[in-house]
Amino acid sequence: MATNEDKTQKADDAIYDAVIVGGGPAGLTAAIYLARARARVLVVERDEFGGQINITEEVVNYPGVLTASGRELTRTMQRQAEGFGAEFLLAEVSELGLEGDVKRVVTSRGTFEALSVLLATGAHPRMVGFEGEAELKGHGVAYCATCDGEFFSGREVFVVGGGFAAAEESVFLTKYARHVTVLVREDDFTCAPATAEATKAHPKIDVRYGTEVVSVAGDGFASSIRWRDRATGKEEEYSDPAGIGVFVFAGYEPATDLVRGVADIDPAGYVLTDAHQRTTAQGVFAAGDVCVKPLRQVATAVGQAATTATEMERYIKDAQERTGRAGVQPATRIQPQLKAESQAKASAQAQPGSGSPFDDDTRAQLETVLSRMASPVALRLHLDASPAAQELRAYAEGIAGLSDKASVELAPVEGEAAEELPYVEVCRADGTPSGLEFHGVPGGHEFTSFVLGLYNVAGPGQPIADEDRAAISGIDEPYDIRVIVGLSCTMCPETVTSAQRIAAESPRVAARVYDVALHPELRERYDVMSVPCVVVGRADGSEEVSFGKKGLSQMLELLSA
Repeated sequence: MATNEDKTQKADDAIYDAVIVGGGPAGLTAAIYLARARARVLVVERDEFGGQINITEEVVNYPGVLTASGRELTRTMQRQAEGFGAEFLLAEVSELGLEGDVKRVVTSRGTFEALSVLLATGAHPRMVGFEGEAELKGHGVAYCATCDGEFFSGREVFVVGGGFAAAEESVFLTKYARHVTVLVREDDFTCAPATAEATKAHPKIDVRYGTEVVSVAGDGFASSIRWRDRATGKEEEYSDPAGIGVFVFAGYEPATDLVRGVADIDPAGYVLTDAHQRTTAQGVFAAGDVCVKPLRQVATAVGQAATTATEMERYIKDAQERTGRAGVQPATRIQPQLKAESQAKASAQAQPGSGSPFDDDTRAQLETVLSRMASPVALRLHLDASPAAQELRAYAEGIAGLSDKASVELAPVEGEAAEELPYVEVCRADGTPSGLEFHGVPGGHEFTSFVLGLYNVAGPGQPIADEDRAAISGIDEPYDIRVIVGLSCTMCPETVTSAQRIAAESPRVAARVYDVALHPELRERYDVMSVPCVVVGRADGSEEVSFGKKGLSQMLELLSA
């Protein structure tokens, strides 16, 4: 029989009360609630904290917020969670060990123990499967209007789908497209009437109901689309030799691979939970778009996550009593300071001329990374007379002004191709190039990947799996990796980080990143109609072009192909 002493919880800084996998609105909300309840919480996110809502320019239906960008909304959520003591980690979770009372969360940056796990991994766009979809993905077939809409300026664009995303994004695409046709499989839109009304009333949008896409075709890029009337079977086709855009918004595929075979999942792939948001795996909860739910909106993700966190509090308390272990929340709880910080930031913004290109939050992130670097780096600038060059210089000097671990050098540009300028080259402490370059200004979604590049060059760098490190060590020929990105693209940063991580380790690899908005010549050369686009140059002069997000292992596979 257990004694009271046996059940005494011991503070343990090696264990978390909860690890949240996924940093979107659901994960961030759960972190707020759990950390406020004094639980030790770690939020692990693979791409960027905030999730898919970050690409939404304007959120107008979130209660209490008249209007905000998705990024602004989720950044506030993250700051709230940090204020209560939640910890955050950018890493990919590769495995969950869920046996017993103490769970293991295996990530690309180490393994963590936890008493409970919350799956808040969300969902990613689903492919429909029509003929030509896979072959022309990145060459006219796209899944993100914010990321790829500008590539179709002045062209005819088709939207496939009839839900919220199809209705909202078709209106967004009118900013670029000559005309938008929405192909809706059902007899009407399946989203809220108010959302669909704007689409139906827009003068640049036509809607075809009861239709399905048969095929998309083209030589190198999409130039024709064929669709069928589901009632009559009659087929129609539109073609334009100059190219068309086909944006697919046909629902989402839930990211449940981590618990497949461990927790129950429905036929559509969504994780099943009970009324308390518990999965069938003990100690594992789920919230947000990874779950079965009738409405996939920020408001429902937040509400569901609040319920989930409250239920997790009860489970964690019982688990602490069973194991005698309890996570130790960080001593720094800055919530009382947030109001003062917000007021100070507003005051600073009201007084221009501070000279820094970064706000307080960004400076704090930079200072944290710079302080952990093992050796200095030099930011060697190759500048022309463009406004982008001046912005890049201010950006680099702003980083160097925060730490003696970073310095700025101006390189002579005589003889350099104008199309390459402006760019920043990351050099090691002895002045030798690291192989990392950014052509443009690494802002937007590329801020984090650029800073991680500095950290990986300076050391100690992000952890690498043994098999990936061995593969990098085995590279015996030169590779020139060009990554063409859009600063509004959420899929690009992981691809950039993967290429840069290889270049930071191998002297035979260069990773050069290009902002597509500043380099239209690359868009034309490689028929880029979607980002990220990866161009691998080999020693024999050949090049291989690939589209879509790539992790480190996928990037290594591309080099070895």
